Amino acid sequence: MTTTPNIGFLSLGCPKNLVDSERILTELRAEGYNIVPTYENADLVIVNTCGFIDSAVQESLEAIGEALEENGKVIVTGCLGAKENQIREVHPKVLEITGPHSYEAVMNHVHKYAPKPEYNPYINVVPKQGVKLTPKHYAYVKISEGCDHRCTFCIIPSMRGDLDSRPINTILDEAKRLVDAGVKELLIVSQDTSAYALDKNQKEQKSKTVFWNGMPIKNDLITLCEQLGTLGVWVRLHYVYPYPHVDKLIPLMAQGKILPYLDIPLQHASPKILKAMKRPGAIDRTLERIKQWREICPELTLRSTFIVGFPGETEEDFQMLLDFIQEAQLDRVGCFKFSPVEGAPATEMADQVPEEVKEERFHRFMQLQQQISAARLQQKIGKTLPVMIDEIDEEGIVGRSMADAPEIDGMVYIDNLSDQEVKVGDVVMVKIHNADEYDLWGTI
Repeated sequence: MTTTPNIGFLSLGCPKNLVDSERILTELRAEGYNIVPTYENADLVIVNTCGFIDSAVQESLEAIGEALEENGKVIVTGCLGAKENQIREVHPKVLEITGPHSYEAVMNHVHKYAPKPEYNPYINVVPKQGVKLTPKHYAYVKISEGCDHRCTFCIIPSMRGDLDSRPINTILDEAKRLVDAGVKELLIVSQDTSAYALDKNQKEQKSKTVFWNGMPIKNDLITLCEQLGTLGVWVRLHYVYPYPHVDKLIPLMAQGKILPYLDIPLQHASPKILKAMKRPGAIDRTLERIKQWREICPELTLRSTFIVGFPGETEEDFQMLLDFIQEAQLDRVGCFKFSPVEGAPATEMADQVPEEVKEERFHRFMQLQQQISAARLQQKIGKTLPVMIDEIDEEGIVGRSMADAPEIDGMVYIDNLSDQEVKVGDVVMVKIHNADEYDLWGTI
């Protein structure tokens, strides 16, 4: 009797990469491979890499090196895999390298070095929802690959290709399987969520109609959100590029069909810098839309990310950014110092900003945003909010409000004064009595 091969797996990078890892792990489990948590027991190690910025590249190269040192039989996939020469220069002993979402190629490489085990339908049982790396009560759903934008600070299109949207019926099938398996929150991700289906519909010159659950539905973002909203769970949108049709999502949020949460990476507020980034530059129009969105959906939470120290950014440009966040009063904000990335046009631009200036601007930006965030969270004191329970231990109960995405936003720390029985994944009503810059405290 042959021994079933053991596969070690290391997943790095963003939620989109996590979804790729889940798919590969599902394929491995379906074919009967054992997934093991240590290098020493593995017949082969797969490293799913990130290559978005230099620090991520370094982390991926170090992870590959550790896997080689601890095990020796390593195959590499993911975004950094698109730069095979860069990996081979540092780690020539890697067995095989593939780029992102190369599921079939990864499995072929696994078969080459760890022969496919004998299939037993009574043993090789994979849950309908597939293998998930997130807690049981939430899951990421990726609706497309790639991106049609050519932002000058980004190399994702060169790694993941142009926009390639999944058919709406396959997304809804996956979402329903997850909900049936007990998932209480669906986090919708892609490189550009608001561009969903534009690639397919442009080819057809109209929004294509498909069938799901015996009903004809259009293959577009608004329909996708409407249908996801019928599943009875929280639906949260990430990475929403501010196209005009995003305005149509806000009424769905006001109606409670999807969470009143919009993650829009605006990146800057100076028209000059936005033009250099190849991002939309009508910042006054953005402020006007934010005002309109909040009028339609007062509970709306707005999250965004910004880059400071982009090449050519002057003090005047940076002040425009500070003025914008002061006026926009965004709820959740991430800030990054511009990082040169090999292959990104911005890396070669003139007027690179010194590191000490980037650092100083980063701290000024975060100081202002912390004040804004703290003031907005103070407004929630005294309110009773629905909170999803993430964790229960001897120290207490920790959850998230509708305004908080896992791992990137704040938490709600809960005292259960009612002795109500709660478990992870439950949504409970919590009265808020305290807040700081990021988190809330309350009681059931």
